[in-house]
Amino acid sequence: MLYRKIAAIITEHLKSDSNKVLVIDGARQIGKTYIIRQTGKQLFKNFVEINLLDDFNGNRIFAQTRTVEDFYLQLGALNKRLGKKEDTLVFLDEIQAYPYLLTMLKFLQQDGRFTYIASGSLLGVTLAHTLSIPIGSIRRVRMYPLDFEEFLIANGVDSFVIDTMRQRFVYGQPLDEGTHTRIMKLFKNYLLTGGMPDAVNNFITDMNINDIRGIQSEIHDYYGLDAAKYDSENKMKIKTVFDFIPSALENKKKRIVVQDIENHKGRRFNDYYDEFEYLIQAGIALEVRAVSNPKFPLLESQKKNLLKLYLNDVGILTNLLYANNIRAILDDVKSINLGTVYESVVAQELHAHGHKLTYYDNKKNGEVDFLVDDYDSLSVLPIEVKSGKNYKEHSALSHFIQNADYGIRRAIVFSNERQTTVSNGISYLPVYYSMFV
Repeated sequence: MLYRKIAAIITEHLKSDSNKVLVIDGARQIGKTYIIRQTGKQLFKNFVEINLLDDFNGNRIFAQTRTVEDFYLQLGALNKRLGKKEDTLVFLDEIQAYPYLLTMLKFLQQDGRFTYIASGSLLGVTLAHTLSIPIGSIRRVRMYPLDFEEFLIANGVDSFVIDTMRQRFVYGQPLDEGTHTRIMKLFKNYLLTGGMPDAVNNFITDMNINDIRGIQSEIHDYYGLDAAKYDSENKMKIKTVFDFIPSALENKKKRIVVQDIENHKGRRFNDYYDEFEYLIQAGIALEVRAVSNPKFPLLESQKKNLLKLYLNDVGILTNLLYANNIRAILDDVKSINLGTVYESVVAQELHAHGHKLTYYDNKKNGEVDFLVDDYDSLSVLPIEVKSGKNYKEHSALSHFIQNADYGIRRAIVFSNERQTTVSNGISYLPVYYSMFV
């Protein structure tokens, strides 16, 4: 069983007296169902699981369920193991199949007959189109593929090593040579494997790159098919944008140029707004929006219609870019620029840790890869990601931190280097320390 941090959140919530229903949101194939099932069975004598997407595609037993009484009637017909609230957990999986059940969660919780938990793969999209959102009645938690820390634990790195790494990060200290080599090897394996549970499990048991790539290809194709189920009229447009992401990331600026999506001059950002929102809310693309006046908090900064989209899993990206040629990642081939891959994995880490990402874009001074809010210093934290040896060359970042109007207290450059240094307010850190930001 893979260790997932979200299990602690599920356990804490189900043991509490909260009057809200916990709803786990996230893309398909990231392990939502598995971790809820495992945790729920440990905590409750009676565990009832209903896959509402299967029901929607099958007998549609819950299709006409509009009241609490109707729900109890159908639930009782399907399950014999029903007790009381304290010993029965009802798990509504893929709840987005019946959006009105999201609203009903409020009344089921108030009735108090059983304990409930739900999950969904398109909840961001569904909630945006739900007229009666049960605000205050659900606790929505976003789940992601395994982050690098979870990948390390899956590969036998114990908590003492990770705690030591975290402490070294806080104090800006490097790891010893041996530990650095070990962690960097696992980091490169993570670039190949990514964080999809099936791919990680295969890596641990078989280390078969052909099978891992097959899993990643299947998930990538599955995401494309999901778009068709969501919007049959615009399904090709959504898939076109989704398929465009890797090539956009390979461009120098890495941002989405809307005129290039369908090779249609005159297209504007708003022409693809719904498609961008679908990919972002479905959790299969990670957004990084440009700001022109980066001041803390970034939420109040002026956004520009410039957007970077990263895939939600770095393993899927390296599969699309390099297929089975693992040497491109493992051997640091000089002719191959891994900047896109390194930026993607850092974006994935920052998103998994709850950061809302932006980047700095200035025609005169250039771009800074990522900006996040630093709540400790109440300032903006700029982050640059470098995959090559020239990691101290960053004119845009240097200009950025020298602008007194922005109030920058510190900046970070992540690279492959083991040694940590601080120069002119910039901390140079090994890329695996991104797991602690």
